[in-house]
Amino acid sequence: MLDAHQHFWTVARGDYGWMSPDLVALYRDFGPEDLRPLLNAAGVTRTVLIQAAETEAETDFLLDLARTTDFVAGVVGWIDMFDDCFAARLDHYAAQPKWVGLRPMLQEHDPARIGHPQFRTSLAEVARRGIPFDILTFPHHLPAMIEALRAAPGLHAIVDHISKPDMTAPLEDAWVRDIRALAAVPGMHCKISGLVTEAGEEWSADRIRPFFDIVADAFGPERLVFGSDWPVCTLAATYPKVLQLARDLLAYRFGAEAMAAIMEANGARFYRLGRR
Repeated sequence: MLDAHQHFWTVARGDYGWMSPDLVALYRDFGPEDLRPLLNAAGVTRTVLIQAAETEAETDFLLDLARTTDFVAGVVGWIDMFDDCFAARLDHYAAQPKWVGLRPMLQEHDPARIGHPQFRTSLAEVARRGIPFDILTFPHHLPAMIEALRAAPGLHAIVDHISKPDMTAPLEDAWVRDIRALAAVPGMHCKISGLVTEAGEEWSADRIRPFFDIVADAFGPERLVFGSDWPVCTLAATYPKVLQLARDLLAYRFGAEAMAAIMEANGARFYRLGRR
């Protein structure tokens, strides 16, 4: 089984702009030996390690961890897409062992940045090279993102956390419309990840299911990928509970073969991890 979305961090590194001491459950170091027993108990054999800071220094930190961590199959890092030297930095990281993709933290910024000419130029370069691209957005970013995706044909991309709709409230028509439009873009995939943290402290499968159903219908089982979003998920649920939620949601819609693909093969194919 593959967990296609997890994080490590060392707080003292100091470049996690979103992190503050009031996030008590997360404001500590998380490393491979914290996650390893959870993976072993769950039967997860590989992970994709995702960036959590807007610096190349953090990407280098994650690559260093990946080199000495057997279960980390790949690292999705960060590069400044507004840098004139973006293509050269892409060359540098594409040559690094276990570097498998790129994620700008778009949720941290005004959606207008997605339409910036430099961002569009960099996105076109990512598309030209076929590099896996993670999309971290809130729902209000989606119209700009859809427009950018349509202008970068061939982009091999995946939206994280179903774009973080507020699951403590009813479905919003705009999110439903935009998710369907996103799914209609060739090459787009979607992670079944980060659900519990958007559904509130009183989350339940019943609360989350209507949102999952929209994504499942839009993307189909061939383009869905499981990720735990550990340790961020611990704000709302343990690793076993996140895994069981995914299994429950998937079993409600799909057969055993499709479930197995979503829990491993789809993510391995998206990130081009190969077999182990």
